[in-house]
Amino acid sequence: MKYLVSLFFSLLLSVSVQAQTTIRIATWLPPSNPQNAEVWPTWIKWVEDATEGRVTVKLEYGMGHPKSLFALVEDGVVDMGFSVLGYIPGRFKLPLVAELPNISNSAEATSVALWRTQEKYFASAHEFDGLELLGMFVHGPSQIHTRNRFDTLEELSQMKIRIGGGLQGPIAERLGVTPVQAPAPKTYEMMQQGVVDGTFMPALEQKYSRLSEVSQQLTVIPKGLYASSFAFFANPEFMDSLAPRDRDAILSVSGEKLSALAGRAWETGDKEGYKTARAAGVKILQLREEDALTIAFRDRLAYLPEEWVISVADRNVDATQAMNYLKQQALFYEQQHAVNHVEQP
Repeated sequence: MKYLVSLFFSLLLSVSVQAQTTIRIATWLPPSNPQNAEVWPTWIKWVEDATEGRVTVKLEYGMGHPKSLFALVEDGVVDMGFSVLGYIPGRFKLPLVAELPNISNSAEATSVALWRTQEKYFASAHEFDGLELLGMFVHGPSQIHTRNRFDTLEELSQMKIRIGGGLQGPIAERLGVTPVQAPAPKTYEMMQQGVVDGTFMPALEQKYSRLSEVSQQLTVIPKGLYASSFAFFANPEFMDSLAPRDRDAILSVSGEKLSALAGRAWETGDKEGYKTARAAGVKILQLREEDALTIAFRDRLAYLPEEWVISVADRNVDATQAMNYLKQQALFYEQQHAVNHVEQP
């Protein structure tokens, strides 16, 4: 009898152990970045609570260039990841609409608007085939961090500027700078060594990438030059392997909820970036809408929306309507949730 009781509890324990699943998520930013310090920990708690502890999450660092994460997740090397959509040219063209200039000062509002636009207009284009899309977001408005000061577009055009993917290439071209493409984690080293004269990145990188140590000036443009678009994605086979109740639980804390969380966290990081810049003595050039330099930026970038519409003609979506919907949703979210609270210097 004791043997049968022992066997029963052993089997029960075995079933319990087997029922617990660990999600392996690849991340490529340092632990201090808001993505790893706030977004993932919050989402992990949501997942563990929603699945009543049946699902746990482990972050995997040092998985290589962020553009490799799409393939790593598709191939099942890791279960989930996130990355910059512009790092894979030609594949994710539609979400780049959120990178267009002059959309919003709020990363949270634009992130939610992008998710809603993806669901309403872009899903039918199947750009995420091979991946299960869990959320989308943008960082805060990208500003200009430079090793030396500048006051005119002509002075800026003499500089070498580190850029990432997406619309940063066309923006650099329109502004006349010499673009040097490199992943975000390389920026500090490149500026420190003088390989580049500056970079287009959100203000938070004054703190989290330590750009305050290598910048003399942070030029702040209303609503920024652009906002890079990101996606959270999972391996579809992994998601299908989960118990239905756990899969549903994970999806219930993803989508728009995860998108808003990420946008909000990165937006809050911009506040810390401004504080760090001030403390380090970086000159913060806060432009106004009526300033000549702002007008010069607007004029140079005025045709980007039209060019984006042309670039996605092969996707069989109403691109103009989708772009207008994105802007409307961002504004609606700002008004409804009283966001748009990035602390301007």
